[in-house]
Amino acid sequence: MEKERVLVENSNKPHGNGTIDPNNFSPFPKNPTIAKFFKEIGRVDELGSGVRNTYKYSKIYSGGEPVFIESDVFKTIIPLKYISNQNSDQVSDQDERTEKLLEFCKIPKSRSEIQEFMNIKSRRYLRNNILRPLIDGGQLELTIPDKPTSPKQKYYTNN
Repeated sequence: MEKERVLVENSNKPHGNGTIDPNNFSPFPKNPTIAKFFKEIGRVDELGSGVRNTYKYSKIYSGGEPVFIESDVFKTIIPLKYISNQNSDQVSDQDERTEKLLEFCKIPKSRSEIQEFMNIKSRRYLRNNILRPLIDGGQLELTIPDKPTSPKQKYYTNN
């Protein structure tokens, strides 16, 4: 996994070389042993549906097209999150708010202090959408880690 794509490589019995065009390809199992296994356990819709579905859903979810390259090693490259200019402002604003919060928490702060600083009315929203992701990501720490719900709990960053 990379920042802007996922690259998957698999051994292959090639039926050609180069990039696969989804509009003009014949489905062949790239790895017959794996294909047989997935067919036996009922995890395969039909031969070749993976290429078609990956094209279909990649456009919906990331706005980009995957690339399939056939050779001795079959490669699939799936783009990750396409961010349009319209959404990049929202992402930048969110990153900026997070940076300000982390700066604010260089000195331990209570939930209510953080809530007021962030101008967030809902405790649940603050806990689930702001604090928990930062704690899970290691960006915020608890002053009383053994009692995460303590009323005396404070949050801090050690950057």
